[in-house]
Amino acid sequence: MKKILSFMDWGIFALRSYHYILLLFQALAVSEFSIRTLLNVTWLGAALVVPLLFWFPGRRMNKVWFCILELLLGGSYYVNSVIHPDLTSKADYLLPSLTIGYLLTKQSLWIIPMLAFIPFSFQSSLRLSWEQALSLGTDNLLFCFIGMWASLVANAYDQKNKLVAEVEHQNKLLTHYSAEIEKMTLLEERNRMSKELHDTLGHSFISLILSLDASIALMDSKPAEAKDRLIRLRALAEKNLDDMRNIVHEMGEEEESSLIRQIESLAARFREHTGTALTVSLPGTERSIRFEVRQTILRIIQESFTNALKHGKATQLHLELGFSESHLLLSVRNNGKPIDKLNYGFGLTTMNHRVEQLGGSLHLSSREGTPVITEVRCEIPLKGLVPHGED
Repeated sequence: MKKILSFMDWGIFALRSYHYILLLFQALAVSEFSIRTLLNVTWLGAALVVPLLFWFPGRRMNKVWFCILELLLGGSYYVNSVIHPDLTSKADYLLPSLTIGYLLTKQSLWIIPMLAFIPFSFQSSLRLSWEQALSLGTDNLLFCFIGMWASLVANAYDQKNKLVAEVEHQNKLLTHYSAEIEKMTLLEERNRMSKELHDTLGHSFISLILSLDASIALMDSKPAEAKDRLIRLRALAEKNLDDMRNIVHEMGEEEESSLIRQIESLAARFREHTGTALTVSLPGTERSIRFEVRQTILRIIQESFTNALKHGKATQLHLELGFSESHLLLSVRNNGKPIDKLNYGFGLTTMNHRVEQLGGSLHLSSREGTPVITEVRCEIPLKGLVPHGED
């Protein structure tokens, strides 16, 4: 979709250019070329080109100086063409008034009464009535207000398009965030269930085995057959206990899959959902760490990605994970807007508390430069961290 603001800029630019180019052709169409003709052509050329040094669609945006020079150069030529009735390149000041109105800012509002005053500057020399001068001034004001209205409409459409784009971006971010929350919730629930199975059913099987042992010892009638049955029952109970332990172990292994693979999966989903450029630097080997530490690292990455897009409007991110002899090191950098005041939001505050509980630290930094870099850095000590699966 083309931006309406750019379309309107070029439309106003084309109308203004047409106005001055037409006057230039009229000035050059004289039968005899003279010094006065050269002066008029130079005057019109300056009125056409000089203001464009300060405003050009999509490039230069000093609207105040454009309006001032447009008024001085174009307005003075308009007065000159009216005062000299023999001039072939007769001008009006409607399209320049339209351009000035389109580009008016709060700093250049004083130009509006000047547009209405222009006809009165030659009223006495042409012996115009007050009604005629007022009519010409009103025409200039009318086209100026049309330009202002066009500017308001164009800016309103541009803001609407930006808002729609922002809503779409936030929807993508929300979809990604919801998917991550759901995944994290499922992992936590599965971890809780596996521990509960181990703590409840495991103990139940052990109690069953102990009870059967006692029954075997106390069995008096048909001791041989009862003992044989109870032995088989005990073997079956032991097999069920082994099966249950295998299931819990498999569930634990799935929950505790490689942190590197989980980060790669998270990065791939992030790229897919947001379309943001993301580079990842991961170590070749991974240290064994607890499930809680892995979850904390993944949530810090998720929160950093979310903040970089939502608040920093970042277009590029870089994630780096490493292991020293004593620490796990995480860094997430982005090129978003620099943070004027380094405040931890709710998400980062929660993550900071979780990192502190693990004996680590979380730091947020932002610096201006080329390029701008905002970084979330996390360090968690590996000393004392028991690999999951070891009791």
